[in-house]
Amino acid sequence: MNEGTISLPWLVIRQDDNGNRYRVGRYATRAEAQKIADSLDDRGHKQLYWVERIGQSQASSGDGSRN
Repeated sequence: MNEGTISLPWLVIRQDDNGNRYRVGRYATRAEAQKIADSLDDRGHKQLYWVERIGQSQASSGDGSRN
């Protein structure tokens, strides 16, 4: 990584009631991404939020639970 380049390998993903998935944002740390996912979850909407690292999908994370 060179100067001025920021690595944002952590994604927050949202899945709506119809199964459509959307990237909410990219973050530098897992903790930062998890904080955002938790705050969105706490709003009480029916959407599902989880954290993934770029290159990793929910299917490859095993049981499909949040990372």
